[in-house]
Amino acid sequence: MPAGLSPNPLARVVYGPCMHEFSRGGLVFDVTDAGPSDGPVVVLLHGYPENRSSWVALTPLLTAAGYRVLAPDQRGYSPRARPMRRRDYRMDELVDDVLALVDASGTRKVHLVGHDWGGGVAWGFATAYPDRLHTVSSLTTPHPRAMLRAMVTGTQAFKSWYMFMFQLPVVPELAYQPRMEPRLRATLRDTGLSDDAIDRYITPLREPGAARAAINWYRGMPLSRPRGGSVEVPALYIYATEDRFLGRKAADLTGRYVAAPYRYEVLAGKSHWLPEEAPDVVAPLLLEHFAAHSGGR
Repeated sequence: MPAGLSPNPLARVVYGPCMHEFSRGGLVFDVTDAGPSDGPVVVLLHGYPENRSSWVALTPLLTAAGYRVLAPDQRGYSPRARPMRRRDYRMDELVDDVLALVDASGTRKVHLVGHDWGGGVAWGFATAYPDRLHTVSSLTTPHPRAMLRAMVTGTQAFKSWYMFMFQLPVVPELAYQPRMEPRLRATLRDTGLSDDAIDRYITPLREPGAARAAINWYRGMPLSRPRGGSVEVPALYIYATEDRFLGRKAADLTGRYVAAPYRYEVLAGKSHWLPEEAPDVVAPLLLEHFAAHSGGR
């Protein structure tokens, strides 16, 4: 179990044979496997600075509908999958980690859901491996091409200032040092994240090398190859109007980059942290999306 996490809060909804870990290229990833072992598979991808516990409130709502839910601690967040080079966090690597999980799940196709950075990986996976998906869903994170266009023609670059700051060596990791941590906690609280979630996310990132690995997701961005083409998988995008990090322009543009059935939902008054803040709103939207494609299963 990753340091800093209490006994897995999702354990109460697990039944039947379940997966605790999977591997790729010598790295071992921790994963929560909840719900019926023979149910259609939903993969949930967390963002920064979250971990798989970010899905604790949403998971029971999906398993109650008969779905098997896999929620990994992604590269850098799993202690045994924590390379230190920034090139190890290129998008191709992050996407292929998810492919390894899908392969390990024993099913051909899954419903893929991502939040924050997990949403970026979900869009990348949908472009690279559309044949392995029933649907793709992103919470808060627009399509990367929409994001880029909004940075050039809108105000998104100002909202994304921290992405540029995270390119610096050493300095961003100082936020997890004892003297600076109170400021980090206050910043996250100000964006809408609860104290309980802040504790669950910051504590594991105090481990040696953990903060560097998490921040390397941003440092790997300049080394990632842009993927061309539109998403050809049924897609759901959920945007929150009070998101401090992601502006409305990129959200509104995302549909241009989906060449498949597309649903766009805007949640008024909600913050960036949709899995934690609005599971009762998000879950029905996801279940409707799943049911509309692949016969509901």
